[in-house]
Amino acid sequence: MSNKISGDEQRFVEDVARLLIPWGVPPIAARLYGYLLLCPRPVSLDQITENLEISKSSASVAARLLENYTLARRHSEPGTKRALYAAADDYEAMIRQQNRLLDALAGQLDAGTEIAVSKAASARLGEMADFYRIMRGAMEDAMSRWKRDRRRQ
Repeated sequence: MSNKISGDEQRFVEDVARLLIPWGVPPIAARLYGYLLLCPRPVSLDQITENLEISKSSASVAARLLENYTLARRHSEPGTKRALYAAADDYEAMIRQQNRLLDALAGQLDAGTEIAVSKAASARLGEMADFYRIMRGAMEDAMSRWKRDRRRQ
């Protein structure tokens, strides 16, 4: 990617950010993810700061956050300590994390059914636990279908 991003690329970056911000991704991290999706190879913090016009510290914090979200990967540059970043190619990692969260939430809701003082609250908690387990199963099924379809290609 050249030093300056085009207008179309800028719009893409901003559109990705608008989609991710309501999910709780901070704006700079959301923009960085959109940018990384367009980059054909890993990029340095210097390139990120120049292209997104953000500070190096903001870029570093955002990149580490995207690593934690499993949306970005850090690469090393031989002979230097400089870190390079790229969009992660393990699309399933974030879904696996979400599935672990859904399992934990369903378990906690089940525990709540045991201590709820009213039948209505207990029933609501049980229904929520069932919902999250079904959603988890649906995501597992979707990942399995995706893997199967990719193997056929």
